[in-house]
Amino acid sequence: MNNIRIAIDGPSGAGKSTLARSLAAKLGILYVDTGAIYRTIGYQIYTQGLDPKDAAAVDGELPRIQVEAVHGDDGLQHMILNGRDVTQEIRLPEISLYASAVSAHPSVRAYLLDMQRQLARTQSVIMDGRDIGTVVLPDAEVKIFLTASPEVRARRRMLELEQRGTPEPYDQVLAEIQKRDWDDSHRAISPLRQAEDAVRLDTTDLDFQESEEALMRIIRERTGL
Repeated sequence: MNNIRIAIDGPSGAGKSTLARSLAAKLGILYVDTGAIYRTIGYQIYTQGLDPKDAAAVDGELPRIQVEAVHGDDGLQHMILNGRDVTQEIRLPEISLYASAVSAHPSVRAYLLDMQRQLARTQSVIMDGRDIGTVVLPDAEVKIFLTASPEVRARRRMLELEQRGTPEPYDQVLAEIQKRDWDDSHRAISPLRQAEDAVRLDTTDLDFQESEEALMRIIRERTGL
């Protein structure tokens, strides 16, 4: 079978990573969480006490950053930063805004673009992010734009944070999601937008199983997997 590339884009909290990971396991293909890759850069900037919006500061730090995405025996993508596994640390709530800020810099996107594309050259992948269908894998066989209302995404994110032991108030989570939506869709480089040939799936009124079934139908219709 030829390699199949599945691109899932959408705003923060839409459930891209959770759904893509589950679908990859069922399809027997590799899941690539590109958001985690940007979070890793953001985490480095955070730990160094740098302003993630300061392009010069971020550019100056890049030569000191070595990022690897390693898929372990547990089937999960582990992020290795300068030889250390930071998979858990990059999920801290404050890292979301750092990831969004650093991803707006052309130098960061160029630094990570080939890394993402290389993963899709040698095997079938399902990759999620903000610009997978528009920039990273513009020729992907399947493109899906996954979204939901900000309010529903905030409630889902609240539950996720509670499960991780880092709860936050609903109003704060909603405000952070709305800010990230604005930042991601208005940045000059690779803004969040739906690819012209992507299928839009709104999961506002769908639970996880219904969302997964809808995504699987789209994938099977376009690939025959």
